[in-house]
Amino acid sequence: MTPKTKFALVGAGVIGKHHGSVIQALSDRIELVAVADVDSVRAERLTADHGGRPYPSLGAALSAEDVDVVVVCTPTGRHGEVAIEALNAGKHVILEKPAEITVARTDEIIAARQRAGTLVTVISQHRFDPATEQTLAAIERGEFGRLTSGIAAIDWWRGQSYYDSGDWRGTWDLDGGGALMNQGVHTVDLLIAALGRPVEVFAYTGTLAHERIEVEDVAVGVVRFASGALGVLHATTSAYPGLSARLQVHGDRGSAVIDNDQMAFFHSTPAGTVPSEVLMGGTRMTSSVSGSVGLGDTHQRQYLNFLGALAGTEKLRVDLETNRQSIGVIAGAYESARTGRPVTLS
Repeated sequence: MTPKTKFALVGAGVIGKHHGSVIQALSDRIELVAVADVDSVRAERLTADHGGRPYPSLGAALSAEDVDVVVVCTPTGRHGEVAIEALNAGKHVILEKPAEITVARTDEIIAARQRAGTLVTVISQHRFDPATEQTLAAIERGEFGRLTSGIAAIDWWRGQSYYDSGDWRGTWDLDGGGALMNQGVHTVDLLIAALGRPVEVFAYTGTLAHERIEVEDVAVGVVRFASGALGVLHATTSAYPGLSARLQVHGDRGSAVIDNDQMAFFHSTPAGTVPSEVLMGGTRMTSSVSGSVGLGDTHQRQYLNFLGALAGTEKLRVDLETNRQSIGVIAGAYESARTGRPVTLS
């Protein structure tokens, strides 16, 4: 029998509990041996539900337990310090999104990973959604033709109680930003996955519907990509009562619209064929629409990809460098909003 991979989880809050459930669902391959949290009650509750022993810190857990992988579920502004501690101890790491709150701090994690020679993935579970995979595969085959534009829209609502529920929420130091960084990072990541390397961003932000927060609850912006394609960003936690997260990708031979992880529109033109055209609403667009595709447990799929990469049987699909581009766009949008100027992305 193949030995189970031993996991330690740091951060027993809401997202930590979710990761505990994912680990438990994969208990034929993973053993949760430790949960670290400064709040001992939270750590004890999570271990009671999902296994392992509670510890006050990652250092204490690593001193007492044999650990292969560290899962980081702390507030975003503490991701780097925990990840680097794990990497310096020679461990593999799964980081909740985003990797960190700035590109520079993300680069520190990348440097630590390079020194350690271990694997790091950042949770980007929506890359494993069937609708996303269908869209990216069509783009890879050239069935969307030249990519021209895209839209990443996160039209959500968070009440004041959400921001008041934790001292770190809505702060620059620990949350790293508001609607765009915290809620929008997944959809920004998908826009980049579809349109490629971003090279410039211009944005405005505002805090319009909430009190006692440092960060934005509305952000709008435009992104220019290396290919020449243009993207639109819209992220808000002020759209009562809360709508959807939506990705649109458009090319001169096909388009896709993914709404709340489901395919709402899809049309592509296979290579070597001529797209048919009909006049619709004053514009020319192809007329076929694919049906919705089913959803699986995408967190589990990303975990399985990580385990496959550890075993050398498959390629790691989401790494730090991938997530760095999303952080770059968001941090660049914040800089643009502060300065009133477009920001070139590295």
